[in-house]
Amino acid sequence: MELTAIVIGLALVEYVVFTMLCGRARGRCGVVAPATTGDPTFERYFRVQQNSVEQLILFVPAMFLFGHYVSAPIGAGIGLVFILGRALFARGYYEDAPKRAAGFGLSLLSNLVLLLGGLIGAVVAYF
Repeated sequence: MELTAIVIGLALVEYVVFTMLCGRARGRCGVVAPATTGDPTFERYFRVQQNSVEQLILFVPAMFLFGHYVSAPIGAGIGLVFILGRALFARGYYEDAPKRAAGFGLSLLSNLVLLLGGLIGAVVAYF
C-alpha cells in the first residue's frame, strides 16, 4: 500500500501546485477575492484548480480501493497516468480551453479504471 500512498501524495502535491499557480494568476490578473470571474486568463487557472478538486474526490478513494483489492503496483501505474493527464489538462487549459480534452480524457479514464477495478475487487473479496 506504500505505492498507493506515494501516488496519492504526488497527486496532492500536483494539486497544491495548481492552487499556487491559480493564486499567482489571481494577483497577475488583478482579480480581487472573492471574485472568480473577470479575466479570462485567471478563469482558466481557476477552472484547472476547481476541476482538479472534482477529479481528486473520485481519484483518492478509487486509488485506495484499487490498490487494496486489486494491485498496488498496477494501481500506482494507473495513478501516474492520472497525474500525467492532470498535467496535460492544465497545460492545455492554460493555453486555450479546448486544448484540455486529451488530458481530461486520460484523467477520466484512469479514474474509471481505478473505480471499477477497485469496486469489482472489493465485491470479489467479499464473496
